[in-house]
Amino acid sequence: MTLRPLIPVWILLLVLLPALVFAVREALHARGGVRRSWFVRAGAVAAVTAIGLGPSVPTTTDEQLGVAVDVFFVVDRTGSMAAEDWSDERLPRLDGMRHDLPGLVAAVPGARYSIIAWDSQASRQLPLTTDARAVRSWAQTARQEITAFSSGSLVDRPLEPLQRALVGAAERDPGHVRLVFFLSDGEQTTDGEPASYEAVADLVDGGAVLGYGTAEGGPMRSYDGALEPDPEAPYIVDDATGEQAVSRIDEAALQAVAEQLGVPYVHRTGPDDVAGLVEGLDPEEIASDGRRDTELWQAVTWPLALVVAALLGVEAWTTARGWAPLRRRRAS
Repeated sequence: MTLRPLIPVWILLLVLLPALVFAVREALHARGGVRRSWFVRAGAVAAVTAIGLGPSVPTTTDEQLGVAVDVFFVVDRTGSMAAEDWSDERLPRLDGMRHDLPGLVAAVPGARYSIIAWDSQASRQLPLTTDARAVRSWAQTARQEITAFSSGSLVDRPLEPLQRALVGAAERDPGHVRLVFFLSDGEQTTDGEPASYEAVADLVDGGAVLGYGTAEGGPMRSYDGALEPDPEAPYIVDDATGEQAVSRIDEAALQAVAEQLGVPYVHRTGPDDVAGLVEGLDPEEIASDGRRDTELWQAVTWPLALVVAALLGVEAWTTARGWAPLRRRRAS
């Protein structure tokens, strides 16, 4: 049991404490029936004070209106995502991302969506929002990183901002279901061992890792940051060989990320439907693990209310017995 005051304690004491002190003082100085009356009044004031302090006991409920879903899209924008080996038409891998993002939004309607993108840097491009159009607009305008600024990457580059986003979402809305979709070709062009996504696995309830590209690979056009990319821009050249650079998907890296997150890996080879990636996903079932249990405090004031009622009854009876007309009637 704990106290959860119905009104600020200082107001409660300011109003009732003087009355309680006065009643106790009068009771200590009075005699006989008058003394008993003042003790009754002091008890009533004390009981009302206790009610105002709000003695409460905890109770748990899982009654909520449905289950909210938070979807986090982690999107690779490194230069390799411009490699032209997606689908039979040999389109840039980013075209696959532009196809899949709106499809995933449509497959999880009514959710909140967030986008974290990375190239040489990682940043949150879109905070959690219910505006599905914002996701589609971002997908259509997303570009690869500027070729001159490319400095290589590992697949763990978006891990830190993803962790911040997931932790923040879990703290604000612990009852929500959280899905992560990781869209990348998995290619790593920086030395080192990527950090594990197991650090956030406990905060992820589902999703998928989507891989783009082929083992044969494809060339990449350079990008200078123009609002409208030049479709005839020169292809990127490998400085080590002086020949046209070729990017290849790293499915081993992508499968490792999927295993660490606890989600499936899917190789996206063309513009087929993505609804199957969330088929069978039941947010209600996921949220039945107790995350929606809400601790409430139930005020336990009825026993004190009975005490107040009883004391007021005694006071009324005592007052009625001392009423002059009744005394005369009993005397006659």
